[in-house]
Amino acid sequence: RSPSGSVGVLWPRLLASLCRVTSLLAGGVHTHAPCRLKYGPLAFILGEKTSKKWTESSKVITVDGNICSGKGKLAEQIAEKLGLKHFPEAGIHYADSTTGDGRPLDLQFSGGCSLEKFYDDPKSNDGNSYRLQSWLYASRLLQYADALEHLLSTGQGVVLERSIYSDFVFVEAMHSQGYIRKQCVEHYNQVKKVTICEYLPPHVAIYIDVPVPEIQSRIQKKGNPHEMKITAAYLQDIENAYKKTFLPEMSEKCEVLQYDAREAQDADKVVEDIEYLKCDKGPWLSQDDRTLHNLRMLCRAASTAPGTTPTWVTSGSGSSERRPPLKLPP
Repeated sequence: RSPSGSVGVLWPRLLASLCRVTSLLAGGVHTHAPCRLKYGPLAFILGEKTSKKWTESSKVITVDGNICSGKGKLAEQIAEKLGLKHFPEAGIHYADSTTGDGRPLDLQFSGGCSLEKFYDDPKSNDGNSYRLQSWLYASRLLQYADALEHLLSTGQGVVLERSIYSDFVFVEAMHSQGYIRKQCVEHYNQVKKVTICEYLPPHVAIYIDVPVPEIQSRIQKKGNPHEMKITAAYLQDIENAYKKTFLPEMSEKCEVLQYDAREAQDADKVVEDIEYLKCDKGPWLSQDDRTLHNLRMLCRAASTAPGTTPTWVTSGSGSSERRPPLKLPP
């Protein structure tokens, strides 16, 4: 209280202001979701450590396989049985679904690409095929950052369908089939090199091996008119990339489990195999609270920084001052 008793004058003004704010909130005018306190360096200094939340199930598990291999169903079952958070495969609208009101944005704001168009005309000369795969990599990068942040902030393990570590199989298959040029592959590898190195690989990578004829049969039964145009050669190239490159590389970074189509249907057996793993290799073993804090901060920045994702992804598909000078070949 001041000597002049000004508090008595200020309170009515404060109450009036609060009433106006309350009425605005009630009316939904210029309002937004309640702001939550964000994790940062201060929280770490004050004692919020990842190791305090870590349990035996605090793991990153990815489930991979060809198109229509059943990876989605298996990933969901693993998450349910182990009490983990399931992340469905990230599509071109992943960023839209996790921000704003969750509704898909127009094509021009979603990478300027179309999965359906790729299936209908994979050799389209407007660059759709590579824009699509670039945007999907960006979506998977965002999702992987979100998954890691969830793991590091809650201790709950996560299960993803595909990831940034397997995305390249489609680039290799596209190039093998002549859908994209060599320059596209080189650009993709440049981007991947400077982004994937900042993250940690999964603890467990699961691969479902389904023969191409069976994949084609499942696609036909599914009845999607666009997917039904996928060639056997393209599917075979995806399988080849998985077996010749993905599996050998991942076996050096994490535990790898492989199942055929029949074995993948026994989710209980898969869960039993996961629980039996020691997970005694890979970069996760050398992490401490400080490095995990740095990773968590990176994941927060990746998922919240405005304009971060489209910086490099849509190069060549429109104008943007933030995009690098390298142009994507059509």
